[in-house]
Amino acid sequence: MEADKDQISNLALLGRLLVFAVAMFGFGFALVPLYDVFCDITGFGGRTNDEAAQVTYQRPDYSREIRVEFVTTVNSYAPWEFSANVDSMTVTPGKMYYATFTAENLAEADKIGQAVPSVVPIAASDHFKKIECFCFENQEFIAGQSRALPLQFIVDPDLPEYVDTITLQYTFFDTMRVSSNN
Repeated sequence: MEADKDQISNLALLGRLLVFAVAMFGFGFALVPLYDVFCDITGFGGRTNDEAAQVTYQRPDYSREIRVEFVTTVNSYAPWEFSANVDSMTVTPGKMYYATFTAENLAEADKIGQAVPSVVPIAASDHFKKIECFCFENQEFIAGQSRALPLQFIVDPDLPEYVDTITLQYTFFDTMRVSSNN
């Protein structure tokens, strides 16, 4: 009789542990979309606009200079080389600027890559406006192809006064292979 109680107790514990494991898996699965919503609402994570900003005339603030640094990384095991053509630029808020990045597919197969941007400090993320950016869409590369990727941007003159350096980081991901059966 005591053995039956222990067995029932063990089965109840096993049931609770299984429910807990399934709940934790579901929670982990839901974290990515929840984090994306959180970042969109709060601006946390330095996310910048992911579509072209509308260009409106703003009087440049010639009394300020902002250093924009470009940092590039490639996701682990991705067969890419990716770099900014310049490490940094000194810009005037309110003026339009152009920068170029270079990506090369090192694989022997066609690939699709995607660049994901982030801006630091977080206070600058709403003030760094990308007008044209290679990060807006996936980039298709044939095997061994290298090409320039354009960025056109404006730093909003309303950028807080204490911000004098903005770091724009792009991480380049290998999203998938291009199908050769078209």
